[in-house]
Amino acid sequence: METSKPSQPRSAGVRPLTLDAAGVTLSCLLAEPPDGQPRATVVAVHGGGMTAGYYDGQAHPDLSLLTLGARLGFTVLALDRPGYGRSAEQLPAGQTLAEQVEVLDAVMDGFAQRHATGAGYFLLAHSYGGKLALLTAAQTHRPLALDVSGCGYRYDIEPAELPRVLSRSSWGRNWGPLRLYPPDTFRSLGALVAPMPVREADEVARWPGIFDDIAARVRAPVRMTFAEHEAWWLHGERDVAEITARLTEAPVLRIEHQPDAGHNISLGWAARSYHLRALGFFEERLAALRGQRRRPGSTDRPVPTVPSATVPGV
Repeated sequence: METSKPSQPRSAGVRPLTLDAAGVTLSCLLAEPPDGQPRATVVAVHGGGMTAGYYDGQAHPDLSLLTLGARLGFTVLALDRPGYGRSAEQLPAGQTLAEQVEVLDAVMDGFAQRHATGAGYFLLAHSYGGKLALLTAAQTHRPLALDVSGCGYRYDIEPAELPRVLSRSSWGRNWGPLRLYPPDTFRSLGALVAPMPVREADEVARWPGIFDDIAARVRAPVRMTFAEHEAWWLHGERDVAEITARLTEAPVLRIEHQPDAGHNISLGWAARSYHLRALGFFEERLAALRGQRRRPGSTDRPVPTVPSATVPGV
């Protein structure tokens, strides 16, 4: 069942809805191309302590992934992950990553029954949502490609310190220099932020081991972006090499760095640049799919790209 529900302030053309998936009722934001015929559908997955509104920032018109994606012919569905938004009352402690994979997979099934999805699903995800996207790709092989920002392999902090750091505001790690954000950013945050559910927080320190287990099962093209002022994750040359050495089955792998950005890229001045690059990556994958369909029986795989290991300012 799908219904509309008033939500936080939103951009023109963005509407709220709810989706029932795997027994969980999720709140979402949706933007569709004007002709209702999407090239593909982008499912946008927010990070810990944020909500779906992260992808429809209200501090400046250039921030919204939802409106930009719809103008470029994509349907964009930004969902509140289990334990956030509408489902916070139902799941006050949240869910584990594995449980969220089941819900996200069911969301994609249910949405496709009521909406045109074009060529299929791309996942665009941030921070903790990036973990969910990678695990979903490893377990379901559903997404056509992934674009992940603010998520890596090893933390730039000792794992034992993570519970203490997460219990504080971690302002500098989340945002970086204030000049990276439009002036109204921090006045408009009330509708975007939410407490990180306890079951989610309890898993944070386990991520490097989880990534070790699942990375070689990710068989979709992957693009990963680290902000210039990323402070949660290690992202130097050696760290990029470690990630590359694990994502061995991704037919295309790009690891890039976004100048003039902090961890919350999609809320800063760099948002439009990052979103255009992500959607451009998805356009490339659509072109590759069309090429493969014109060559029935071909077993060629796309040649992996050489990741960029240049860290601005380092």
